[in-house]
Amino acid sequence: MGEYMDMLPDGIGDHIRSIARTSGLPPGDESLELLAQGWLGKKDAFEEQTTTLKMEEKDEFALDSPGGALVMTNSGSLITIAPVFNDLRRVEYVSIGLRQDVPDTAVNEESTLEDDLRVGEPAKFTNGPLQQSSAVYKIAVHTEKMEPEKEIEKLSEATQIITQEFVDVNRTMVVEKET
Repeated sequence: MGEYMDMLPDGIGDHIRSIARTSGLPPGDESLELLAQGWLGKKDAFEEQTTTLKMEEKDEFALDSPGGALVMTNSGSLITIAPVFNDLRRVEYVSIGLRQDVPDTAVNEESTLEDDLRVGEPAKFTNGPLQQSSAVYKIAVHTEKMEPEKEIEKLSEATQIITQEFVDVNRTMVVEKET
C-alpha cells in the first residue's frame, strides 16, 4: 500500500477505493494516494477548526439535542447541523469535491434528522436534498451553552473556514492529478 493509504484510519481505505471509482481519476495507486492525502488534509482541517472553537468530539448526537454539530463523514464530506429552530434544523452539506455522484454542496433550511447520529453510521434526514450521507467519522459539538443565534454564527464561521480548507485541498489534488 502507499504512504497515505497506510496512514488512513481503519475502514477509510475501503471507502477511498469506492470513491476512486466515481472520482474521474484514472484507476491505480497514484489516484488512491491522492485521495488518501486529500482525506487526511480534510481530517486535519476539521480537527484543527473544532479544537480552535473548543468543540468536543462525541460518538453520538441525539435527535432531540437542541444544539448543533459539525460532522465529518468517512468520505471526507462536511455536514453542518444548526441548532433546532421551530422543530427544524438548517443542514449544509459540502462534499469532498472530486466525486461525480454527489452534489458539491446542498443546503436545506428546514431539515430534520431521521434518527440520532452515531459514529460509524450514515446520517439520515427526512427531508431536503441530503437524504443520507456516508458513515459518520467524527461529530463535534460546542461544550459551552449558547443562544441558538450565536451557535449558528460559530457553526457558520467554522463551516466557511473548513470549506475553504477543503477547497484548497481539492485544488492541490487537481493540480497533482494534472501533473
